[in-house]
Amino acid sequence: MRVLSGERIWPPPMWLMRQAGRYLPEYRATRDKAGSFLSLCYNAELATEVTLQPIRRFGFDAAILFSDILVVPHALGQSVRFEAGEGPRLDPVATAEALAGIREEIDLELLAPVLETVERVAAALPPQTTFLGFCGAPWTVATYMVAGQGTEDQGPARQLAYNDPALFGTIIDRLVQASITYLVAQLKRGVDAVQVFDTWAGILPDAEFDRWVIAPTKAIVDGVRAQVPGARIIGFPRGAGARLKRYAIETGVDAVGLDWTADGAYVRAEVQTKVAVQGNVDPLVLIAGGEALDRAVDNAIAAFGHGPWIFNLGHGITPNAPIAHVERMIARVRASTGPA
Repeated sequence: MRVLSGERIWPPPMWLMRQAGRYLPEYRATRDKAGSFLSLCYNAELATEVTLQPIRRFGFDAAILFSDILVVPHALGQSVRFEAGEGPRLDPVATAEALAGIREEIDLELLAPVLETVERVAAALPPQTTFLGFCGAPWTVATYMVAGQGTEDQGPARQLAYNDPALFGTIIDRLVQASITYLVAQLKRGVDAVQVFDTWAGILPDAEFDRWVIAPTKAIVDGVRAQVPGARIIGFPRGAGARLKRYAIETGVDAVGLDWTADGAYVRAEVQTKVAVQGNVDPLVLIAGGEALDRAVDNAIAAFGHGPWIFNLGHGITPNAPIAHVERMIARVRASTGPA
């Protein structure tokens, strides 16, 4: 929270995206108890357990609520299911007729188990551990809503945005309002800060990036802070590249998450002078381990360690990341005396 206020702390606080996940045997055991991924998201007792597991094992400086970005369209009335080996499947919303079947406001009653998880985790976390909530950014969530699944280039959503920007804008606006309501509920139930995940931000050209990434994110930031003054918000526009500065300034976020392709010199000069940053070790280097992992950690420290920085990966930890490599990474960060 101090870093999100612009303070440099050494060693930097750290957590990992998807830190509660399939690379942990205790997660896999709990997931088996739940019966399905979505059932786990909506089981407050088990979701609390998996949120806390990486804190117990690694002592990370932040826990992040265990849930999924697609609970928002689910709570708007869209059918959402997770099929083994295939990922999420939704009934596509790509026409005005399909959108007519989607609620205009989010159903927080459906999300009551998630909010109960927030309360349980907040009560159970060590006092020194920050608790992060989250939602998916409207653009990224809309790509799944329109296509009914993840696609390689999110072509269906991009095509709809070009062909019928009014209809697509209605979907985005609905997601903005739903996200504000959802994040405010999380903050009022016990999270300390929230992150907005825009996993597919980088595939848009500049004008569309401004329209579908920056503008909706700014609306969420403003809307949340209107109800929770001073709320701390991290934005993660994966693949934004040289647009990170514009994103940071125009959205009003307190910190920007960096993917593993972000240029350290550019970020240090143009972004970290304005907001805190978070990231950006390549998740795949965790699989490699050894000297490659050590170099990646050292490079991140050299790039971002002079300013306000939260150590993290450049995207979520992969299921096949060895636990020993995670432990090696944590130890190297925490033993570092800082950048030269």
